[in-house]
Amino acid sequence: MDNLKSLAESIPDAAKDIRLNLQNVLGDGHLSEEQRLGIALACAFTSRHEELLQALLADAAKLAPAWTEDAKAAAALMAMNNVFYRFRHMIAKPAYSSIPARLRMQRLAQPQTSKLDFELMCLSVSAIGACEMCVRSHEHSLLELGASEAQVLDAVRIAAVIHAAALALRLDAHAPAAESP
Repeated sequence: MDNLKSLAESIPDAAKDIRLNLQNVLGDGHLSEEQRLGIALACAFTSRHEELLQALLADAAKLAPAWTEDAKAAAALMAMNNVFYRFRHMIAKPAYSSIPARLRMQRLAQPQTSKLDFELMCLSVSAIGACEMCVRSHEHSLLELGASEAQVLDAVRIAAVIHAAALALRLDAHAPAAESP
């Protein structure tokens, strides 16, 4: 995690808690190192912060390519699903729920890692996307697949910190310019 650690040092003091959490959240927990990195990658793709993504890609280079491919797929599919299903949930009209989604989601059933690992990534991205229906669905699937509640919470913790780090890394870009003497 050398690249991420180096990047974390550039987070301004206003977000010191995020800097420290970023250094700790990918450490030991209830998930494997591969799972933690896969989740972080999916969340970094979702965050659209290029420097954060590149640091995580460099740190995850030791993983099998399937982890990066599943992280990309989870980020892309949940970008679509979180918008669609969040709309259905917010509007709460039975008519919208009775109409088929007609959205292709075949990749959900064909992960390159495992169903459990892919669901962890989808849950994490959906937490960032704030889609209650998607979060509930992926959490339910994870528990059915044998994940523990501690693993679910670790995945969402990673999502929260990666999302916050993407914002924190942009804070100094919006600071007022120093005045000349």
